[in-house]
Amino acid sequence: MRPEGQTKQTKQTKQPEPTEMALEGHVWMTIDGQKLGGSERMALLAAIAEHGSITAAAKAVGLSYKGAWDAIEAMNNLAGMPLLERLAGGKGGGGTRLTARGQQLVENFVKIEQAHQRFVAALSSQSHALADDFLLIRNLAMKTSARNQFSGKVVSLQRGAVNDEVTLAITGGLQIVATITRDSSDSLELLPGAAAWALIKASSIIVVTEMGEARFSARNQLSGTITRVQEGAVNTEVSIEMPGGATIAAIVTRTSGESLGLVEGMSASAIFKASAVIVGTSA
Repeated sequence: MRPEGQTKQTKQTKQPEPTEMALEGHVWMTIDGQKLGGSERMALLAAIAEHGSITAAAKAVGLSYKGAWDAIEAMNNLAGMPLLERLAGGKGGGGTRLTARGQQLVENFVKIEQAHQRFVAALSSQSHALADDFLLIRNLAMKTSARNQFSGKVVSLQRGAVNDEVTLAITGGLQIVATITRDSSDSLELLPGAAAWALIKASSIIVVTEMGEARFSARNQLSGTITRVQEGAVNTEVSIEMPGGATIAAIVTRTSGESLGLVEGMSASAIFKASAVIVGTSA
């Protein structure tokens, strides 16, 4: 029983405050369906322009030196021309700076990003009127473990009873030959002039430093200059820059790298079989 005059208290349940839904988005520039760069990669290029050093730029944007180089090489390959250049050493030492194309890319991305943010802000301001189950549609991006990705066009298609031989023209007038099944050719709708890309695993590439009169059965032999040698405990990653600015990466054993005397600035060739190339097209 309750003492006289005391009333029963009803427990009040605090209702949760409604949460506000907002829209967010990110801009990525692509070439033939392959990601060229977004805010992180553009920040890396901007940092290179500011610091004049890849090492300092990588630290400024929170990337490893290797991660920065991987991003730069991927962008160079897709852009079809170098986005940065090295400066010769002198009184003030050497360094790195953006090419005119690289600088233009950063400036244009800033303008695109600003316009995109205005659009997203305008759309987000109306999100309160949308249903609770509003679906945010995001673009699906292809991800692959292949270290080398080259965008190009089909210049020839040689038909076979079982397999077809496809030749792609890539940056710098270079060509990559691939052997794929005829069914794959039909599925990809490969025809001369069609846009396509080639994927090659770094582990499928053989590095040769002295071609001489040696002859190889591998259909693909791309020559250039070594721009990076990254030694690991077991393997060594080698980057070879080819005419036109495209870069191809190879992974060799550390013993092989030491035996070949691989260093930056020396000439080398990347050799790989046509069967090691994966061909793809954008949907």
